[in-house]
Amino acid sequence: MSDNLKLGAFSLSLNVKDIHASKAFYETLGFIVFGGNIEQNWLILKNGSTLIGLFQGMFDNNMMTFNPGWDQNASEMDEFDDIRKIYQHLKSNEMEITPLMDENNQGPAYFTVTDPDGNQILFDQHR
Repeated sequence: MSDNLKLGAFSLSLNVKDIHASKAFYETLGFIVFGGNIEQNWLILKNGSTLIGLFQGMFDNNMMTFNPGWDQNASEMDEFDDIRKIYQHLKSNEMEITPLMDENNQGPAYFTVTDPDGNQILFDQHR
């Protein structure tokens, strides 16, 4: 049974081989650059409320990403579940979490879990 966690903005983080080619491809599909830095090999693209991240050389696999504290426009939400609450909930349900985090710290933090089919999920709080 879930505690109805508020996970924040959702996006797909794609591991791409050529960020320029991927950018052009997704722009053809109607996405626009919403954030990031192509010189650093990462971009966030948006089409309506759909977000995708393009990351060249940063991750081994594609993954789902949740950003606690942000909505789909990268605006701070007044009410959200801090990443440490999400971490504690998953930990208490015996999920394997990497890396382990210091639950006493505040502010930005991240961790990943892997679903039963091997899909990685990144929880990445920026505030």
